Amino acid sequence: MSHGPVRAAELAARIDDALPQTQCTRCGFPDCASYARAVAFDGAAINRCPPGGTQGVQRLAALTGRDAMPLDPDCGQEGPRGVAVIDEDWCIGCTLCLDACPTDAIVGLNKQLHTVAAGHCTGCELCLPVCPVDCIHMENASGTASGWHAWSAQQARHARTRYGARTARLQRAPAAQPKADAPVDKRDTIAAILARARAQRR
Repeated sequence: MSHGPVRAAELAARIDDALPQTQCTRCGFPDCASYARAVAFDGAAINRCPPGGTQGVQRLAALTGRDAMPLDPDCGQEGPRGVAVIDEDWCIGCTLCLDACPTDAIVGLNKQLHTVAAGHCTGCELCLPVCPVDCIHMENASGTASGWHAWSAQQARHARTRYGARTARLQRAPAAQPKADAPVDKRDTIAAILARARAQRR
C-alpha cells in the first residue's frame, strides 16, 4: 500500500468507527477492528460487512477513496437486524453460547436456563452454531430496515464498549486448569447433558 504507517493507522481507526461493531466475523476477520486494519494496511475489500449493508460499503468507499461495489455474497447478505432469543423449554444450560457471544449479551450459569439481554445483542448469530440443541433463534428487530438503517451509531458504540470490556475480562482471567477427574473436552459434558435431556423428554 502507498499509505505510510501513521496515515494507515489513522485510516484504520476511522474505518473502525464506520463499522457497525457487531463483531460477527462474517467479513472473514476476528472482529471489526481487525477488518478495519486489513482494509487500511493490506487493501482488503470494502464490501465484506453485511451488517453495514450497502450504506456501509458507501461509507468505507468515501473513507478510502475507492469505488463502491456490491456486498460480497460470500460474506452474506444485507438484511434486517436480528436479536437472539433462547427457547426456555429446550435450553440445557451448557454455557457454549455464553462463550461465543462477543458482547456478553447472554446471561446464565452452568446447567441453568440462559437468557439474552436484547439491548446488548448485536445480532451476530455466533451463538447459533454452537448450541447443541438448536434452542436459539433470531427474531427480526428492525422490520424492513436493514444495514445502517436498522442500526445506529449509538448502538455501534455500545456494542464496541461491550466487546472491549469482554475482551479485557478474558485477558485478565487466569488460564483454567482442568481438574484431574474432569473431562478434557467440554463436549463430553455436553453429550452427557443431552443424553439426560433426551431421556427426560421420552
